[in-house]
Amino acid sequence: MPRCLPVLATALALAAACGGVQSASVSVSVSDQAGRPLHDAVVLLEPATGKLPVAPLAGVQIVQVKRQFAPQVSVVTVGTPVSFPNDDTVRHHVYSFSPVKTFELKLYAGVPNTPVVFDKPGIAVLGCNIHDQMVAWVVVVDTPLYARSAASGKARIEGVPPGNYQLRVWHSALAEGAPPTSSPLAVGSTDLEQRAALNLVGPGR
Repeated sequence: MPRCLPVLATALALAAACGGVQSASVSVSVSDQAGRPLHDAVVLLEPATGKLPVAPLAGVQIVQVKRQFAPQVSVVTVGTPVSFPNDDTVRHHVYSFSPVKTFELKLYAGVPNTPVVFDKPGIAVLGCNIHDQMVAWVVVVDTPLYARSAASGKARIEGVPPGNYQLRVWHSALAEGAPPTSSPLAVGSTDLEQRAALNLVGPGR
């Protein structure tokens, strides 16, 4: 019978090995300063100390259709390759000048041969050099504990090991360059419900 060591960075593996650690879910209701629910808010939990195992995602796409990006907000783990299919009848020039990931996919149709790998945590803003109305965001996280809010404003993170975390919440209508809000959260073996109200400077969705 393996001994359970209190090392948060290996909490998921130890939970499976020891069979005695019960994970919880964390639900967060995200709203603006007027109490309206926010769609496409990103909620994540980062351990107060150490890190949890995280792996790149597979098959992630951000499509250009009807001269818009779909989805407008994507959440990926560090190291995830993202492809950018162009399903429009016009060519696009996709770029990001964000420090998290700087790249350009110059005027093209169809699917670029090489995906873009998002290898650092943070928020990348995407645009199109031809169509100024096109904008999207890629939130790159270094934790497996994350969710994106539905139209109800609620995001639910499942399988959270007991421990101390920083609860971070971000939305595209925060001030440009603003980091996610952050607050400490202690998670035990029972499900939690939290509320987060964001002070937006742009229109919420």
